[in-house]
Amino acid sequence: MRKYEVIFFDWDGTAVLSRKAPADPAAQAMAPLLAVGVKLVIVSGTSFKNIDGGNLANRFEPEHRANLYFGLDRGANNYGFDKSGNTISIPGVIADCEKTQALHEACFDFHMKLLKEYGLNTDIVFCRDNYCKIDIGSDISRGDNLFFSGGELEQVSMNLALHGYTEGVRGLITLAESLGRERNLSLKATTDAKYIELGFGTKSDNVDAILTYLEPGFGGVPDCCFWGDEYLEMDDGIYGSDSYMITEKTKTFEFFDVSDADGKRPAQVLQLGGGVERFLSFLREQSSVHICSGG
Repeated sequence: MRKYEVIFFDWDGTAVLSRKAPADPAAQAMAPLLAVGVKLVIVSGTSFKNIDGGNLANRFEPEHRANLYFGLDRGANNYGFDKSGNTISIPGVIADCEKTQALHEACFDFHMKLLKEYGLNTDIVFCRDNYCKIDIGSDISRGDNLFFSGGELEQVSMNLALHGYTEGVRGLITLAESLGRERNLSLKATTDAKYIELGFGTKSDNVDAILTYLEPGFGGVPDCCFWGDEYLEMDDGIYGSDSYMITEKTKTFEFFDVSDADGKRPAQVLQLGGGVERFLSFLREQSSVHICSGG
């Protein structure tokens, strides 16, 4: 098996089944790799406090924690740790208060346009760093699983059609970004079907920032792989949030999808299926490879 130096991975739906699910299996699979110097990079749209309640890093010895990184909040916040286990910050995409206010206004413009013209109600989460989360499928319940599941795209598409909106998810992405431009903002919209996320960055910004930070320690580009569960095409040319880990800087690496959902994915992505257990099995296999080869 190929031995990777850096492993980037999504959290919800890839490393854990849900935010309420115990993180023990993931931490147990991660620990041996961190101990032998493999860099593990969690890339998630959520905040630090939503990764194992903000306690994940404390599960590892301080010297091993130095191999753990977080790329969070759609490019806004990137973290690593020094040799003593103290948090260090890696520059991200941060908007000032004026731009954040304008972002919130653009999201409300989106909400009101859909409500007035199509009678389609949405819910907006404003309290995220650098982006807002707009629920366009508020009648679709995910329970504790806060990630895309099979059949959800069809439900969202049907709901849009019932309200007379015929432009699909692609149309919503275009609309959201155009409303940003009306407020002199360059915004990036992504979707996982149920949610439109609109903000100043994406996972692309996280992975590029952290990879750039890591390269000097390897004397060049390390051997990386990327794992997620939301690569699926949501509409013509519109792919899930994990596809944004594919950038000009990372496109030659290997990308794996643990989702079992059928559909088209970016050409670089290999669908493995198997969900969380498939990813954790990979981490355990990598541990054996590194340990057997002496790290």
